[in-house]
Amino acid sequence: MEMLLASERRVARRAVIVECHAVRERGFRLLGTRAIDLSTDGMLVLTEVPALTGEPVIVSFRIPDTDTWIDATATIARTIHGRRTGDPCRAVGLCFDPLDGASSRRLRAALERFPPTFPYRAPRVDYAATAAMILLS
Repeated sequence: MEMLLASERRVARRAVIVECHAVRERGFRLLGTRAIDLSTDGMLVLTEVPALTGEPVIVSFRIPDTDTWIDATATIARTIHGRRTGDPCRAVGLCFDPLDGASSRRLRAALERFPPTFPYRAPRVDYAATAAMILLS
């Protein structure tokens, strides 16, 4: 019997290097200037600055292969310390507050040309779904 894997992402992340400016709202300190993956819901920004999950961030980034910039607010959803095997280095995962419709459509169209990212971590097992599947078998 196979274990079912959890899919926690609503949209696919794309492997694209993006110029950006991510600034912590508190103290207006620069977190990073380069993202290594991007989706319409968020991005992974390389940083050398310690940051806490839940901190609000202001981010500006360029839509890949265009001269159009998007300004957004976001929250740090994940911090990567660069200690695990497979971690790119220290980084923060940002979750965007909802983008306006036009920006979201432009970004989605631009990202379709880029491949999905390779997951850094193994997918989690969805134990509840696996138990339900066994019960219904």
